[in-house]
Amino acid sequence: MKSATGLTGSGSRDWVVQRISAVVLAVYSLVMLGWFLTHQPTFELWQGFMLSLPMRLFTLLMILALVGHAWVGMWTVLTDYVKSNGLRFVLQSAMILAVLVYLFWGVMIFF
Repeated sequence: MKSATGLTGSGSRDWVVQRISAVVLAVYSLVMLGWFLTHQPTFELWQGFMLSLPMRLFTLLMILALVGHAWVGMWTVLTDYVKSNGLRFVLQSAMILAVLVYLFWGVMIFF
């Protein structure tokens, strides 16, 4: 049975999305940590690093991974712990709205 509110409609595909997005987020975090450990940051250096095409694309991938990761995680928590269908619908709708706002906001910042 497909879920109307799950990200992919399949629990195992949602599990894969969660794991792949976690890897993307971890690698992004390591890249950022590595940059800060190897550079004396100035605004110009930071701006050049973040606005380079590879970092812009990697940041876009990270934002997409964050949105997918957040949605699968919150959907799982809400379906497990919120038993009222009405309240769950309201909370899931708010979550969808929030992740879409963050997605568009993140894309607008970098592009």
